[in-house]
Formats: sequence, structure tokens, C-alpha cells
Amino acid sequence: MQRYWAFLSYSHVDAADAEWLHKALESFRVPPELVGRRAERFLVPRKLTPIFRDRSELAASSDLTTEIREAIECSRHLIVLCSPAAAKSRWVNEEIRTFKRLRPDGEVLAAILGGEPHATDPDRECFPPALKEKLDARGRPTGEPAEPIAADLRAVGDGREAGLLKLVAGMLDLRLDELVQRDERRRQRKWTLISVGSAAGMLLTTGLAVTAFDARDEARAQRREAESLVGFMIGDLKDKLEPVGRLDALDAVGARVLSYYEKQDKASLSDEALAQRSRALTLMGDIAQRRGDMDGALRRYREGFVGTAEALRRDPANPQRLFDHAQNVFWIGNIATNRGDYDEAARWFGEYRRLADRMMVLAPTNPKWQLEGVYSASNLGALELRRRDYRAAVARFEGALRPLATLRQQAPGELEYAKLEVETRGYLADALERGGRLQPALAERSRQVGLIQQLRRRNPNDLDLQSRLLIALRSAARELNSSGQRDQALAMSVRSVGLSDSLLRTEPGNSDWLDRSAGTRLDHAALLMKAGRLDEAVRFNEAGCAGSARVAGKDRVVLWAKHARLCLENRARLSLAGGNRGQAMLHAGQLLAQIRTEPTADRVEDRFSLATVEMLVGDIENAMGDRAAARRSWAQALALWPSGVAETPREFARHRDLLDRLGRRAEATVMTARLQAMGWKD
Repeated sequence: MQRYWAFLSYSHVDAADAEWLHKALESFRVPPELVGRRAERFLVPRKLTPIFRDRSELAASSDLTTEIREAIECSRHLIVLCSPAAAKSRWVNEEIRTFKRLRPDGEVLAAILGGEPHATDPDRECFPPALKEKLDARGRPTGEPAEPIAADLRAVGDGREAGLLKLVAGMLDLRLDELVQRDERRRQRKWTLISVGSAAGMLLTTGLAVTAFDARDEARAQRREAESLVGFMIGDLKDKLEPVGRLDALDAVGARVLSYYEKQDKASLSDEALAQRSRALTLMGDIAQRRGDMDGALRRYREGFVGTAEALRRDPANPQRLFDHAQNVFWIGNIATNRGDYDEAARWFGEYRRLADRMMVLAPTNPKWQLEGVYSASNLGALELRRRDYRAAVARFEGALRPLATLRQQAPGELEYAKLEVETRGYLADALERGGRLQPALAERSRQVGLIQQLRRRNPNDLDLQSRLLIALRSAARELNSSGQRDQALAMSVRSVGLSDSLLRTEPGNSDWLDRSAGTRLDHAALLMKAGRLDEAVRFNEAGCAGSARVAGKDRVVLWAKHARLCLENRARLSLAGGNRGQAMLHAGQLLAQIRTEPTADRVEDRFSLATVEMLVGDIENAMGDRAAARRSWAQALALWPSGVAETPREFARHRDLLDRLGRRAEATVMTARLQAMGWKD
């Protein structure tokens, strides 16, 4: 039978915080419009009373253990106040084990007061051992990690007010954003009434001074509450909305936060308020980037950069300030990378690495800062990949996986660590493939796909994982095709097309997903063309062209330009394969004009594109019977072919074919042997 809404478990060191939380929970009033709503096992009440706090309720008890067991068994939830002292408390750990054993259907909630969850330094660990493990029906550890709902009551986390709302939402099985919105409306009504009352009071001269002091204190309280909610909105609420693809809701959250800060005097913002404003700008930049507005995103990131630089100037030895600043540094560098400005990207990513190193020096045992070291290494590896330094990229990604493996071992249930491993393994497979090591690339890709599928079984509604699987399967299809495994490549490609359809139904305005969907269809069309299924290939190619057209004009992103070019190249090759040589020449001419009039910042990529199209023009002329014109076009293609740069296996194979067309058989034969050594069978 339920007697208590929750049992508070805490160390005596944290008695003052436990007393505050006890009073805050019992005095919390559930918004009227939510009262009576049916949850899974109860109706939402008006109040969360009573709450059991053992050291206050059992002071007069002669049998502490029996009373505690009875209180635990009669409590719907267990709330553990987590701190380094609680993590070392035998009794807190035993209360958690007892609750999990007696109430397997109950919910364990964590309220972080200090320290760090899953810390490598035992003196900083705040989660008691029993909180981090699952028990079976007989109360025995299963060896599987538990993932408790956690509210971070620290000022650097959710804060007390927002953390309280998070605990209440967990207890009542409500959505966090729903409870926040209703609680905010309640406070707005409260402040409106206070303002009216204060204005009326000012008419009474005898109460003027008292009213002034009250208004000042109330304004400060309102500001503290508002800033706490701001921290919640750009932290926990963002983390809840992002995996389900809610760009619209995230946009509204960011706009609301910035609207609040626009009304504040920027010069008088506290350190924490300044940091929160900068985090909101970073969030808005991220959303703009996903919508394809790169200029708007860059403005937000640069504005956020100014704020985080100021916050860091005020407190240069604060790892959190370093972290906040590093996020803007990364995003500015990321946009430079996507636009093909690799020198500019190197400058920003180098600064990001410096900031990450500084974080690790200041707090070497903190896993959050260690993770930044992995991120910074991965960024530099991705840049080396774009610059065609494949050997250096492989070494960089392999080096990043080593500390990441340690972090994952320390916190096996941490999804962010797992996602970073997915990303790093994907980059490593890309670098191996482009460096001509196809079999190791396929093995690494298989590990990446297996990890994503494992994570999706645990997180079936996480659209970010679905997007990562789409990228991995599309890459696997390309690698399988290159190694001669045509049927497997087509099967992988079909799966990636299905995933792209699902993503776009959820968030059709997401430019990243739209571009990936377009690229997936264009790649699938090329595979179908090789299989001789020309009608299907035309259909998929036109769908890919339509998607590419929706993003290509938004910005000068190199990948978007590549997909727009692939659309025309596929059209030309499909027309040639179908015997329509005039149409093929028309599309090839359009592609040449597009590359020349709309170059990207990646000049090497542009030269490869021009050379490939000139080679295609030669093939069309040859099919038309004009051998002399064909040889001129092939010779022009060879003259355009970049020299002194690393070639991917596909580029190397085209180079070989070009030499063969020009009658340079000996050179082509040597290159064929090298392609076979790579595992190339396309």
C-alpha cells in the first residue's frame, strides 16, 4: 500500500538540502489543469504529500531498521540526494538496494547536490554504487547499468527551481516542457498580481519604503527563478527535444530565452547569466545551421563567442567557462570546414584543441573534459580527411578511440560516449576507404553499424541514432560496391533510403536530413544503373535531384554542391546508357557550366569534378562516333587531373581508365595491379 509519495535518502552531511527539498516537494502545488489526469498507475494529485524523510520521521523510533523498511515499502518513489558523502554512505546505499528489492515497480530519482556522476576520482563520485546498477526480481545485481532520472540541483546544472520541476515531472509521469510551461504561467500570474498590488501600495505614503524594498527583493527572486528556468530550457529540455527531431520546439525555446535576455542590461548580467545567454545563442546557431541558414548560424555563433570570451576573461581558470567558449569555437570552425575553407577551419579547430587541453589540465579526472579532448582530436582528424591526408586521419581517429574506450568502460550506459564512438569509427572507416584500405574499412564500418543497432534497441525513438545509421549504411553500400559485392551494396542502399524517408516525415525542414536523403537517392540511382535497372535508376535520381535543389541554393556548402553535380552527372550517364546521346551531351554541358560558374572553396575537389566531366564528354563523343573529338576531351581531362594529391580508389580507377582510353596501356596495367591490392573490384 502506498503511504508516501517519496522516500528521501541522504547523508547526514546533506541534512540542510534534504530539509529544503522535503519542504519544497510538500508545498508544491500541481497546476490545476493537470490535476486528475490519469498516469500509468495513479491519478495526478493536487499535492505531493506526504514525503518521508527518515532522520526527521524516525527520531523517536526504537527500531530504526524496521521502520525504514516499512517506509520504503510504502513509498511510490525513492529520491536519492547525491553527493560525495552520499556515495560513501553505507546506509544510503542500503536504502537504495532495499527500495529496488521491495518496490521493483517504483521509480528511483537522483537529485545531484555536488560532485560528479560516474567520476573517475572516487572523492568526486556522487552516485552511490546501488544507484548505478540494476537488480533482478530477487534483488541481486544483474551487472547491467541503471539509468536513473537525475535532476542537477547545483547552480551550474538545472538549479534548485528547475531541478525541483524535473523531480516533480518524474514523480507524476509528466512531460518536462508541459510542467515548465504551466508553472511559468502560474508565476507570471503571480508577478502580475504582485505588480498591481505594489502599484496600489505606492499610493500609501506610509508604506512607500517597505514597498520599494519588497519590489526589489521580488524582482531579484523573479530574475533568479527565470534564469534557473532558462538554464533548464537550454539544457535538459533541449536534450529531451533534440533526439525526437523537434526543430520547431527547439527554435521556440531558443527564441524565448534570447527574448528574456534582450530585456536585460547586458553589462549587468551575472557570470552565470552571461554564460546562459551565450549557450542560448549557440543553440540558435545550431538550429539555423540545421535549417540551412549558414550565415545566420555564423552570426549567432560569433555573437555567442563574444559572450563566452567575456565570461572566460572574468574567470579564466573555470573549466565550465572554457567548455562554453569551446562550443562556439567548434561551430565556427565547422562552418568553415563545410564551406571548404580548410585553412580557416584549422585555425579554429587548433584553438578548440588548446581549450580542451586547458580543461584537462585544470580538472584531469573529470570525464566531461576528457571527452572534449576526444572531440577535439576527432575534429582535427575530420579536417585531415577533407585535406586528403588519409594516413594522418587514420592515426588521429585510432588515437581518439583509445581514451574513449576508457571513458566508455567507466560509464558503459552513457549515450553521449557511445555516440562519439559511433562517429569516430565512421570517420576511421572513411579514412581507411579513401586511403585505399577497403577490407579494413569494411570491418570498421561493420563495427560502427553493429554499435548503432545495439544503441537503437535501447533508444528506439532517438532520431539522431537513426540519422547516424543512415550515414553508416550509405557508406557501407559504397564500400561494398567498391569491393565488388553488388547485391549486398544494393540491399544496404535500400535500407538507407527507407531510413531517410522516415526522418524527413518527422522533420521535413531539416537541411541536414534533406541533403542526406538526396545523396542517398543519388547513390542508389548509380547502383541501380550499374545493375542495368535504368527505369528505377531514373526515378530515384530525379527524386534525389529534387531534394538536392532544395538545399543547394541555400549556401556554398561543399557537400551540397557535390550532390547537385552528381544529379547532373547521373542524368548524363543514364541518358548515355539509354542510347540518348544528345540528351547525355546536354546534361554534361550543363554540369561543366555549373562547376565553372559555381566553384566551391575546395579547389582540388573542383578540378577532379571538371576532369571527370571532360572524360564523360569524351565517352559521349566516342559513342557518337567522333573518335578525334573524344581523344581531345580525354586529353583535356588528363590535363585537368590534379597532381601531387592523394586520390581515393574511385578517383584512382577513373585515372586508370582515362590513361587506358588514351592508349597508355602500360601505365594503366600498373595502376590496375595497385587497385587489386587495395581490394577494388568495381
